[in-house]
Amino acid sequence: MSDPAADIARVLVSEEEIRRRVSELAEQVQTDFAGRDLVVVGLLTGTLMFLADLVREIDLPLRLDFIGVSSYRDGTESAELVFTKELKLDVNGRDVLLVDDILDTGKTLRAVIDKLNGMAPRQIRTCVLLSKKARREYDIPADYIGFEIPDEFVVGYGLDYAEKYRNLPSIGVLKELAVSRER
Repeated sequence: MSDPAADIARVLVSEEEIRRRVSELAEQVQTDFAGRDLVVVGLLTGTLMFLADLVREIDLPLRLDFIGVSSYRDGTESAELVFTKELKLDVNGRDVLLVDDILDTGKTLRAVIDKLNGMAPRQIRTCVLLSKKARREYDIPADYIGFEIPDEFVVGYGLDYAEKYRNLPSIGVLKELAVSRER
């Protein structure tokens, strides 16, 4: 069995940096939504680690739901966007915090925001762990950003390549060799 960490060219964001920044983001969210009943919507599946750590740090009454969106197939290039899970909670008239792992082209967040807006929430704010401005195709603002990163394909802390590497505790750049092995 191979060691997934061996496929990482370099660590971009360490486990400690992630922990510290998630705590800071939670504090900002808590301040901005103080006294409100918050609905947190996480995008499956890459957001899972980030979302779990974030909501544990938020000391507010909140409801949690997930929306499934898939825009990548077995590679690194975005494919057609498909909704794989719908919300169960009613967000009509509620404050919504939409949480995603990475804001890349903006295609996914734009589609999800459009879908949520159709459900008439009071407001939608977005929180992303990573922002990759170099690849942005749609002008989608994020209200809370963990880290700005360069245009490199990253894995770990929920982010995957071909459904692998999600369990790494840090975020790293995948070696080209690992990518070519999977193709």
